[in-house]
Amino acid sequence: MQESTAAPELPGYVREKRTIDLGKANGVALLGLLPITVVYVLPFYLLWGHRYTWVTIKASLDNGLGAAAGGWAMFLLLGGIVVHELVHGITWAIFAKRGFRSIRFGVLWKMLTPYCHCKEPLRVRQYIIGALMPAIIMGFTPAMLAMALGSAKLLVFALFFTVAAMGDFMIIQLIRKEPADTLVLDHPSEAGCYVFRAG
Repeated sequence: MQESTAAPELPGYVREKRTIDLGKANGVALLGLLPITVVYVLPFYLLWGHRYTWVTIKASLDNGLGAAAGGWAMFLLLGGIVVHELVHGITWAIFAKRGFRSIRFGVLWKMLTPYCHCKEPLRVRQYIIGALMPAIIMGFTPAMLAMALGSAKLLVFALFFTVAAMGDFMIIQLIRKEPADTLVLDHPSEAGCYVFRAG
């Protein structure tokens, strides 16, 4: 990243760095895959299981739909990763005084991880909303729609992007108990943030 990684200071505030290890976050995402799958798939199966028997699935694969679905899924997931970061950026830009001028996008090539960075400090609640929004829009909402419509494709999409938000959940966990007047500044080169409390 081109941005300076020097620790910032805000007059009148005490700074504390809060970051997560991306390798650990990937491990947590794998561990979270099982419970999230159960939470999503079990009610879906109870509602729509009669539609998705081994016979109907095998018939779809035999008709070549499996390969088409695989290509569709890859395209959608790669595009979805970009949208995930855009959702962070759009939400934080709404709260930032400088709007989109405070938002930066890029890739942490070391971990092959795309990122969205807000260069402006936000209130803790604003930061959490921005961190949580991709999971709401791309995970929780599609999961509910999948339950209502009986769409297995939508359920898989929701499952993937709920798990993809695991790093966001970990960062939220680091700051969720902070007082309302706490400021949070996104870290420019690591997964996490700086917390500024009034001193």
